[in-house]
Amino acid sequence: MEYIRITSIEDPLFTQMHNLMKSIFPPEEVLAFDLWREPLQDPDIRVFVAVHEGQVVGSTEYRYVTALNVAMTDFTIIGKPGLGIGRFLYKNRERDLDQLAAEAGVQMLGMFAEIYDPYQSIDLEFGGVTPMNPIVRREVLSHLGYQRLDFPYVHPSWGNDGEAVDGLDFCFMPKDDQIVALPGQLIVDFLSWYYSVLPNKPQAWLDMIERLKETPEVALRPL
Repeated sequence: MEYIRITSIEDPLFTQMHNLMKSIFPPEEVLAFDLWREPLQDPDIRVFVAVHEGQVVGSTEYRYVTALNVAMTDFTIIGKPGLGIGRFLYKNRERDLDQLAAEAGVQMLGMFAEIYDPYQSIDLEFGGVTPMNPIVRREVLSHLGYQRLDFPYVHPSWGNDGEAVDGLDFCFMPKDDQIVALPGQLIVDFLSWYYSVLPNKPQAWLDMIERLKETPEVALRPL
């Protein structure tokens, strides 16, 4: 299996990846094909695919924010069971992020992720691919060390229609297991940066950000 970075929507592997995304994720979670052009050219956004026998069978997108010393897992897609795709993507992503942090002269604080709460949204099918079932994914991410940040979370729809998307938890996987909370301002700074690409912010998201600004620390809770 090969771990290949995608940097252009003209890459045939990107077309395969985008089709895989559309077959698995809900429509509001998938950025339109043409809107990927600039993000793929951004050096801070790292999109990789797992290629098996010429076919894209998995993908992951993530980024490392040097100024905040944190990373974000945007998504991880496992297209087929029984190939070890999840472990393959995880280990390659980990090596890449550790290298980026080393080049910055630090050890990364940890990594954010938006994780579906299947107990809020039990009807999520995710393309019928068993490894992508929200319950399976939540337990796997818990095993890896992700914890839920203890505040009600919404995010702007990637359709840029001003709608708020709920049914997810905002989570964090600290490098140091002794970390039990994050500064509210760190979360504000990261989310403000992360969603700066979407100009149509829902009021629910703006209200959430204002509450976080007034919260000194946000506790990490078990998933």
